[in-house]
Amino acid sequence: MTLLELRDLLLTVGVPVFHYHASKQTESYIVWTEFGRKGLNADSQIQEKAIKVQVDLFTKTEFDPKVEEIDFLLDSDDISFEYQVDYEEDTGYIHHIWDGEVA
Repeated sequence: MTLLELRDLLLTVGVPVFHYHASKQTESYIVWTEFGRKGLNADSQIQEKAIKVQVDLFTKTEFDPKVEEIDFLLDSDDISFEYQVDYEEDTGYIHHIWDGEVA
């Protein structure tokens, strides 16, 4: 999956999607970014590359169904990920975080 394919996948969730930084905040929105690369070496050469990505859902809705939707989308596209959640007191947003890799 390319980075543009990841973006297009996230656009299907139905909330605004931003790359790196949200230029406009709404009730719910997604920000995604790539933050590094990993390589699998064999025979002194990189055989496969993976790009580390982070997907953030900011929402003010408790138990937002978009969380399960994003879980399903990433899992169905074979994107392995780690999930975390945090509450941001200063903004009132529930911050859902998926760290994963795309190849």
